[in-house]
Amino acid sequence: MEYRRFGRTNLSLSVFSLGTMRCLASPQIALTTIKKAIACGINHLETARGYGKSEEYLGLYLASNNAVPREQIYITTKLPPTPDKQAMAQWIDESLNRLQTDYIDCLAIHGINTQERLNWIIKPNGCLSAIQAAQTQGKIKYIGFSTHGLLELILEAIETDLFAFVNLHYYYFWQRHQPAIALAQEKDMGVFIISPADKGGRLYNPPEALQDLCQPLTPLEFNYQWLLSDRRITTLSIGASCAKELETGRWRDCGIERLGDKGNQEVSTNGICPNDLSETIEKIDRRLQKHLKDTLKSDRCSQCYQCLPCPEEINIPEVLRLRNLAVGYEMNDFGQYRYRMLENAGHWFPGQKGDRCTECGDCLPRCPEKLDIPKLLQDTHLRLNGSPRRRLWE
Repeated sequence: MEYRRFGRTNLSLSVFSLGTMRCLASPQIALTTIKKAIACGINHLETARGYGKSEEYLGLYLASNNAVPREQIYITTKLPPTPDKQAMAQWIDESLNRLQTDYIDCLAIHGINTQERLNWIIKPNGCLSAIQAAQTQGKIKYIGFSTHGLLELILEAIETDLFAFVNLHYYYFWQRHQPAIALAQEKDMGVFIISPADKGGRLYNPPEALQDLCQPLTPLEFNYQWLLSDRRITTLSIGASCAKELETGRWRDCGIERLGDKGNQEVSTNGICPNDLSETIEKIDRRLQKHLKDTLKSDRCSQCYQCLPCPEEINIPEVLRLRNLAVGYEMNDFGQYRYRMLENAGHWFPGQKGDRCTECGDCLPRCPEKLDIPKLLQDTHLRLNGSPRRRLWE
């Protein structure tokens, strides 16, 4: 396992972190999953107040006789922002009690997704003051934030200089937050990439076309390797639902033996020498880009975001991104999964669906590629709409 410095926290985190949101079927499943992760070399465990009994189950592990010494692992938990600082102080104590620990290594303010939620934090005597008081008392070591918000809001939050790390969505198939990665590095913040397997494209169950394009790697392995080739990124979350998933599938497809301290291996599981890995990633990247361009032709959206704002509040770039992936790489399952969350997940995944388009034409003059955006929005809706979905932990 490789370990990297988590920004100015100076914590040395494993390049993979266990997210505990999914291993909630029973206390025993949670305990065996946590134990397996630690045995694999993972030293960073992530939970949240809103993840059902996740904190409680992690606390059972920390209090068990088989737990590794507390100082050998790092815990991140997440609490939502609130205008009530007393509530925040109470939540911190409740999380400590559930976790059965005296301190939390990293507290992330969960879901700075809107300007209002950021204002609750930065206003004088806001909820951040309760977190900072807990930090002074030794209950919390480092403060960061997670976000599903717009890039501009994320940059504003980073610019406050209040946070030592950020939990961020950023993947090969969605690179919109590249400027946030750059600014986080400038501010010496740790960067924790959340859900690279699932939100990154459901890459644990890829379509055949995408598998072929990513050879000799799997799509999941390619995404992991592409992310970890960026030294500004500290760690990636693995949302295992059981210990078995840390032995096969999502976990083993990542090619972990090529990322860690076994770099002296002559050949990896896919027959690629470590020194040739970056060249392999670059070849796959070029192949994917060429295929997308050749397949979509003049209908390809380059994700410039100049089409926004939309009078009907349609999330045009995201809708067209999902169309790019569905048409270009046959990622229909992922496209449906994400598209059906529009209008059903609030500020966690904002925007209206493509069928809300009134063909007002407001976006057309702003599109540098001269796309027929109304037509493409309707086409995406026909391809990807179906039964509505909600976020897993709701």
